[in-house]
Amino acid sequence: MNQLTLALTALYERIPRRHSLDNIKEISSIITEYEDLLKEVEATNSFYEKKAAPFFEDLDTARTNVKLSSSNKASKKNKDDFFDLASGILKDSIQSLLKVYGDGSRTTE
Repeated sequence: MNQLTLALTALYERIPRRHSLDNIKEISSIITEYEDLLKEVEATNSFYEKKAAPFFEDLDTARTNVKLSSSNKASKKNKDDFFDLASGILKDSIQSLLKVYGDGSRTTE
């Protein structure tokens, strides 16, 4: 495995499952780190540049749900649901990216 694959795997392992104030901070940090790693994947070559776009959309959706999970207007259940959704989106996105990225050596379909 290359460094980028290892970093993505480590990030995946850090994704919290339960809604709490500390976990909101953690998942926000993970989203930022994931975005940085996505930019590295995108910069690898033109194949990955084309494949990276949908993963950035996942980031936006996860960010929105994290924000909603910390809203003072949302009920505890809604906060939990929003957080669970954000966590699931990140896990699914990173798993999918790892499948697409592999060892980072692809140049064509």
